[in-house]
Amino acid sequence: MSKVNVLVVDDAPFIRDLVRKCLRNAFPGMVIEDAVNGRKAMAMLAKERFDLVLCDWEMPEMSGLELLTWCRQQEEMKTMQFIMVTSRGDKENVIQAIQAGVSDFVGKPFTNEQLLTKVKKSLTKIGKLDSLMSSAPARVNSAFANDSLSALTGGRPEAAKVAAPAAAAPTAAKPLINAPKPQSAVASAQAGRGQGQLRLSSGTQPCVIKALSLKEALLVVRRSANLPQVLEGAVLDLEQGENAEVARLNGYLHAIAALEPKPESDWLQLTFKFVDQDAQKLDYLSRLIARGTTQKHFTPGA
Repeated sequence: MSKVNVLVVDDAPFIRDLVRKCLRNAFPGMVIEDAVNGRKAMAMLAKERFDLVLCDWEMPEMSGLELLTWCRQQEEMKTMQFIMVTSRGDKENVIQAIQAGVSDFVGKPFTNEQLLTKVKKSLTKIGKLDSLMSSAPARVNSAFANDSLSALTGGRPEAAKVAAPAAAAPTAAKPLINAPKPQSAVASAQAGRGQGQLRLSSGTQPCVIKALSLKEALLVVRRSANLPQVLEGAVLDLEQGENAEVARLNGYLHAIAALEPKPESDWLQLTFKFVDQDAQKLDYLSRLIARGTTQKHFTPGA
């Protein structure tokens, strides 16, 4: 059997590690390598042949779209499978990627099942899925048939250790000026004045931002039938001010608690840890935090 080479490209080590684990568990015979951004990936692609690239869109030095455009300019990579893994679902961005020659999309956040479905589809196109699956133990294929755990968490408690920075302990989220008491946060959410959108694999929820730092956000969301899970991967969409500038921040749910000290509370307080290391996103967060101390409209419940 000819081996299948896959390249995972993402600036967040947490995500790269968990995507690798998902693929390795489903396809034991697959050779998986990774790169921290488009520039590193380009150097690897120039030296080695890959059958499939799973690539994030927003990365420092070279974006996923720029890498895709370069790949399609290389004769030997014109038909290589290239899946964009992104939180950018806007029509304009989709059209851009299609025009650049993308093979398929996986939207963040996603489940193992969703990721594997796209990977299998791409491997089928190049005629390599059957031989790869036949080499996998039956118990592995069976285990993934009904797997709906998030591919951003891998369904394992130890995943949280990967997400934590090794050099320093996370800093506490900085409360925004006039940060609301629980009652005002609830009132703000009920009035539809949430300061962001939290995108989970089960759907999208508006949220109130109670506190924000460069490492995490403290969010308030309405309790629903589909309760979010600790370590579940998610995307937080933040919009800043009159320019309607939006940042899509990748991360995971670090902690979940009832907002009010009663079991029938309709509101949950979530600690959302960021995993992005993109300098532009960190700059955006810095500006957003600064605006929280000067712009009253950013304060939940204002």
